[in-house]
Amino acid sequence: MNAGHTVTNATHTTTNARINFAKAAPKAFRALVGFDIAAREGLDPALVELIQIRASHLNHCAYCLHMHTNDARKAGESEDRLHMVAVWREAPHFFTEKERAALALTESVTLVADGGVPDDVYAEAAARFDEKELAQVLALIFAINTWNRVALATAKRAGTDER
Repeated sequence: MNAGHTVTNATHTTTNARINFAKAAPKAFRALVGFDIAAREGLDPALVELIQIRASHLNHCAYCLHMHTNDARKAGESEDRLHMVAVWREAPHFFTEKERAALALTESVTLVADGGVPDDVYAEAAARFDEKELAQVLALIFAINTWNRVALATAKRAGTDER
């Protein structure tokens, strides 16, 4: 168990200790790490971070958002673009057509319960990425959504990157 602590956000407060998923389920954790590594293969590192940041916004995962914005900065991403990810539709000139297609797909897949993945969103992504790249983008979206759920379910605290 992790040390007990209180985590408060807009929707809940957690005071009980949560499991350390990596230690409690090491095979599952290693499989997820392997999937994440495989999902990134061949993708532009800047695009990887944009996708992970946007999904983390949508999932309200402060732990992952903090981690991926820091990773993006270390990789040379500009502060302007990082600030615009959450409002990318209102600031399209900050992102390429390919990045915008990936961000739209990220939103649709992340919020899939709200109406599925619309045909036009999928078609735009398919027009910007070849089949292998599109599969990699989808895999990355699946991976970050899983990581967000791990972090939220186990009450990871932003600023405590435990990699």
